[in-house]
Amino acid sequence: MFEKVLYPTDFSDCSKKALNYVVKLKDAGTKEVVVLHVIDEKEIDVMALGAVWVGEGVSEYQDQILKKVEADAKSKLEEVKSQLEEMGIKADVRAVVGVPFKKIVEIADEERVSLIVLGSHGKSNVEGILLGSVSENVVRMTNKPVLIVRRD
Repeated sequence: MFEKVLYPTDFSDCSKKALNYVVKLKDAGTKEVVVLHVIDEKEIDVMALGAVWVGEGVSEYQDQILKKVEADAKSKLEEVKSQLEEMGIKADVRAVVGVPFKKIVEIADEERVSLIVLGSHGKSNVEGILLGSVSENVVRMTNKPVLIVRRD
């Protein structure tokens, strides 16, 4: 039924919990998982503003930050890929830069997935909100089924 799943992760506890659900979907016919990490372009811009205080050019500092964040993300994505492959699930990994919910929806369509599985809250983990802004926007903007995993 859900042969190809998109699993967007920000490596938060809630997204790690969602990975457990992805693994369980193997018994429901999942054969392939696209593991996605979206590097939020706004976060890179905010971090680069600190370059002004240390006397570096913003664009050079932005490039340095992006390279570091991409390398870190790719390393973590490879760990997730290994976990899935050990369970007998084919996995592809992608790290992209952009607005998280927009990239998730775009890649879900591009990859022609049959399901998106993501955590209800990401790194911000704001209390008192039913859904995080990324998960809420994904649900609103995609035409794919979405499984939201609560943080509890």
